[in-house]
Amino acid sequence: MLILLAGLVVVGTGSLWMGSGHAPAPTQAWWIGFLVLMPFALAILVWLELRWAPMVCVIYATVGLALDLATTVQILTKDTEVLPSLMSSLVSGLLNFLLILFGGRSLVALPPGRPPRESRPPSPPLAS
Repeated sequence: MLILLAGLVVVGTGSLWMGSGHAPAPTQAWWIGFLVLMPFALAILVWLELRWAPMVCVIYATVGLALDLATTVQILTKDTEVLPSLMSSLVSGLLNFLLILFGGRSLVALPPGRPPRESRPPSPPLAS
């Protein structure tokens, strides 16, 4: 999962630079956060081996895959320069799909956590 997240950081950074032809503008801060900083933060969570990190990765990758599919449709119907944008969108979509696959698999394969503590025995009845 760490390799897939690193790939998403690289593709996200490349698509930001490719889309504008120069350094990203300050108005693209949301896209920088979503395409670059979010996978980086998720990689840290996965590296820390938090139990819920694979589920967060699956949710992120699902949103990313939906955006990649929408971008691919737009590229094929509207854009004149198809190849660079289409390749970036397809690679990102493939990485997101694999992240959903491996994140879901690792989530299902997690060993069970600690069992909950046993509850206390009931209090004895009051002597009246």
